Amino acid sequence: MKLKGSLRTVVAVVGLLAWNCVNAANVVFLNPGRTGEEFWDGYVKFMQAAASDLGMQLRVLDSQRDRDLMLAQARTVLQGAQKPDYLLFINEQYAAPEILRLAKDSGVKLFAVSNTLTTDQQRVIGSSRETYPNWIGSLVPNDVDAGYMLATGLIKHARESHPDQPLEMLAFSGVKQTPSSQEREQGLKKALAENPDVRLRVMTYGGWQRQRSYDQARTLFPRYPGINMVWTASDEMALGAMQAAEELGHKPGQDIHFATINSSAEALQAKIDGRIEVLVSGQFTIGGWALVMLQDYDKGLDFAKHGGKDRTLPIYVTLDEKQSARLAKRIAGKDNYGLDFRRYLLHKQSKLREYNFSLRPLID
Repeated sequence: MKLKGSLRTVVAVVGLLAWNCVNAANVVFLNPGRTGEEFWDGYVKFMQAAASDLGMQLRVLDSQRDRDLMLAQARTVLQGAQKPDYLLFINEQYAAPEILRLAKDSGVKLFAVSNTLTTDQQRVIGSSRETYPNWIGSLVPNDVDAGYMLATGLIKHARESHPDQPLEMLAFSGVKQTPSSQEREQGLKKALAENPDVRLRVMTYGGWQRQRSYDQARTLFPRYPGINMVWTASDEMALGAMQAAEELGHKPGQDIHFATINSSAEALQAKIDGRIEVLVSGQFTIGGWALVMLQDYDKGLDFAKHGGKDRTLPIYVTLDEKQSARLAKRIAGKDNYGLDFRRYLLHKQSKLREYNFSLRPLID
């Protein structure tokens, strides 16, 4: 089967005295995003930095936000003649059960990143190392907390800026069939339950897209002129809604307050400028940290014995202006973010018993 979509390959060979490149772990990542999509490009760049340091071979297949293409790519990787050692996959649009089915008896080890199977899906087919023993684990961010952090920070800013005005919110979620989107919504709803004076006018689905969110906002702002808060589940949607607000005569950071997730260059600059008041980041590092865990596993150290086979990483940080500037500099740099990923390997650190993955080295 001929695959459509972009293929990106990184073959990292580091220190022949320390690493035997013949035995380097071979990893394929099924990227659900589009080629050139800033968030996923940043996610992959962090993975490439990790692969370079760890001496791993990494191939990335861009699925172009097309579930059928992602499944076709998975089928070719898992049933082809040249199989990888590991396949990293994401439960985007609930595709994970089919990917696991395709992987049965393939000999490839699977690891879920960013979005793992939902509770309902696992109730049917089991969790990792059960029905599918070659599904060895998962690493996901604390998306419920992220949605809550966004909402509580946003409400605080609006309450302080408009003490005598009703608080009205517009919310842009991502994709209904994606767990991270659902979990960020849960965090928002938790914050709203704690602040009953805040009125959520509309929850709409921007599909992670700037243009779609822009079009939606152009309609919704005039319909609800009292909106003074915008909660968005990704920076692209925030930037689209912000553009619409400005074109309609609003001033982000003054009469309308914005909160969002991720760390595109535009979003970081908007935080520095005060146009975005609450910016939460960290998720782009998940794939890189997963490679550290897989390298340990490949060298005979099972991460399941050091924190569990399936874990939720409290990776999100609410950035201030200085931290946003530092992160922007790290992301734009060409020095592997100033990190030596080998220092995070448990099998290389006799005194290190647990993983200490964090965004802090990039922002402090």
